[in-house]
Amino acid sequence: MNDAIGSSAVVRVLSLTLILLTWIVAAALSGDPSVLPQPWTLAEPLRQALTSGDLAHHLTVTLSRVIAAFMPAMAIGGVLGYLMGRNPTVDRWLDPWLVVFLNLPALVLIVLCYLWIGLNETAAITAVVLNKIPNVATLVREGARALSPDLDAMAKVYRMPLRRRLADVILPQLAPYIAGAARSGIAVIWKIVLVVEFLGRSSGIGFKIHFYFQLFDVANVLVYAIAFIVVMLIVELAFLQPVERHVRAWRTA
Repeated sequence: MNDAIGSSAVVRVLSLTLILLTWIVAAALSGDPSVLPQPWTLAEPLRQALTSGDLAHHLTVTLSRVIAAFMPAMAIGGVLGYLMGRNPTVDRWLDPWLVVFLNLPALVLIVLCYLWIGLNETAAITAVVLNKIPNVATLVREGARALSPDLDAMAKVYRMPLRRRLADVILPQLAPYIAGAARSGIAVIWKIVLVVEFLGRSSGIGFKIHFYFQLFDVANVLVYAIAFIVVMLIVELAFLQPVERHVRAWRTA
């Protein structure tokens, strides 16, 4: 197991190195730092962003929005997905809603929330949550449909209380689907949060990217974008992937 994890880490490092080399080659071919600067030229803009405190402030704001949207999206989407997967009547009623929201462009929903609610935090978080709920519900619904009828029958035979049945029978089977929804969810949510900030907030990574876009400052756009990507990679590697491996372990044991 440790060898597999070590091998995977080596592959990831090599893959990221390849991305960096591709960037260096592309920057050399463009020959214009205002279009695509070399990676090492970002050191000074990065230093300025760090020493001024701007990067830490806007990074914290964006992360707080990601968390604020992620939690209700997972909770509401999880409950709806389970009900749809276990109850055909609920599924028939909610499936058209699911299809509509899955195919509704995120940009349209963001703009509508800003128009209906206003240019405030409530509209921003609501837009992100509404964009993510359908994806979570879809994944959890498939998990609910795949629940073992034998385990369900066993729980009924032994007259397990609802709380224990949920903890010992239902959630362990749904865990891989919930983990998958969480992994895909965090990736989608932070991208939508950046769009929300780009369009109508006065703080956050998306706001700073919009600000430097107006100045045609590619270097600072890359500094803020890469800083947030690095944070999300750390979250993915240090938390989401280990949790997913843990919840899937019982299936391969």
